[in-house]
Amino acid sequence: MTKPVVAIVGRPNVGKSTLFNKLIGKRVSIVDDTPGVTRDRVFGDCEWCGYQMLLVDTGGIEPYSDDELLLQMRRQAQLAIESASVIVLVTDVRSGVVATDEEVASILIKSGKRIVLCVNKCDSLGEPPAQLYDFYKLGLGEPFPVSSVHGHGTGDLLDEIVSDFPKIESQEQEQADVIPVAVIGKPNVGKSSLVNKIIGEERMIVTDIAGTTRDATDSYVENSFGQFIFIDTAGLRKKSKIDDFIERYSALRTDMAIDRARVCVIMIDALEGFTQQDSKVAGKALDAGKGCIICVNKWDAYEKDGKTMDVYRKQLMSDFSFMSFAPIIFISAKTGQRIERLYELIKYVDAQNSMRITTGQLNDILSSATLRVQPPTDKGKRLKIFYITQASTRPPTFVCFVNNAELFHYSYQRYIENQIRRVFGLEGTPIRFILRERDK
Repeated sequence: MTKPVVAIVGRPNVGKSTLFNKLIGKRVSIVDDTPGVTRDRVFGDCEWCGYQMLLVDTGGIEPYSDDELLLQMRRQAQLAIESASVIVLVTDVRSGVVATDEEVASILIKSGKRIVLCVNKCDSLGEPPAQLYDFYKLGLGEPFPVSSVHGHGTGDLLDEIVSDFPKIESQEQEQADVIPVAVIGKPNVGKSSLVNKIIGEERMIVTDIAGTTRDATDSYVENSFGQFIFIDTAGLRKKSKIDDFIERYSALRTDMAIDRARVCVIMIDALEGFTQQDSKVAGKALDAGKGCIICVNKWDAYEKDGKTMDVYRKQLMSDFSFMSFAPIIFISAKTGQRIERLYELIKYVDAQNSMRITTGQLNDILSSATLRVQPPTDKGKRLKIFYITQASTRPPTFVCFVNNAELFHYSYQRYIENQIRRVFGLEGTPIRFILRERDK
């Protein structure tokens, strides 16, 4: 059974994201006193007394503003309202009922959905504040006093939300092999446009303003290629340009998105070409041991001749020499060019990242490699590699038992790595070596 969707809406800065985080039990939405911090819809699972629901946090609704970004935020909130079973309208007891609250309430009443009125920032325990009764004038029924910071009143609010939900019997469901994919890159390379194209709706706000996406948002996709969760992330800027709290926290959220992904799609702008920031973004995915795909966007707008792609690919392989194992794909998020090929690459790279090789196969490769190129020596001592075995996957990690770890120089490690890749591929995934010294 599909979980009911509960949309949390309201004007800016009434505490919607704080309430969202409190109800799902973890910090997902960015919280700050700056109005307009939450821009896209952010999703989170919530369970209450055996009832399960999908909560949606939205950007603040400003009915009277003509600002482009606020208009897009209003569209995002409208999409959440249309898809919701229940709408929670969050208001602020400190400011009382304002004209924007009345306008938002009017919009919600026209939707025909069930509405629960939440009056936030009732932080004192005991009798509800006298101002609470002013909120009856919104025509939405009983107002529920809540403190999203302290959690007061959230139980009563949730009781009301689930009051007409169908009970979902708790049962173990088969865990499908869903691949989490983080779409990462510097600002304005088309990450949100790609995810929007993939899911077929405008879930992420897309503008030419760099840094529009601040939250990492999840989109579930199921198609003939498999099941995926695409995580759209904030663009990673140079540290010198991260000058406010929200930007720093967005960068942290991107790191968290990379951490929970299995594959990272590293997007670069074909028109701008490779930059130093692209290598830093890719380095984060490499350090985390994730499957990596270098995705060149805006290829439709790039001037081409018969050899353009080969020349561009060769240059990128030089620029990304530290991760030469990563496949390169040229796409257009605007037209959808090669997006089906991207699905195939994601599945392939994910399988490579989880590949397991037997100890016998590894030692056959090792024997052949050391016969072809003798291990290095230093001051009369020669490196001896007794045997090699795989310790783990994601990424494939190999333990080498040697007589002297200092003799196993990086260059020879790279040689052994290349021999393993030559036989088993391991395309799109980093490889790690752990050295263990063994007494004679």
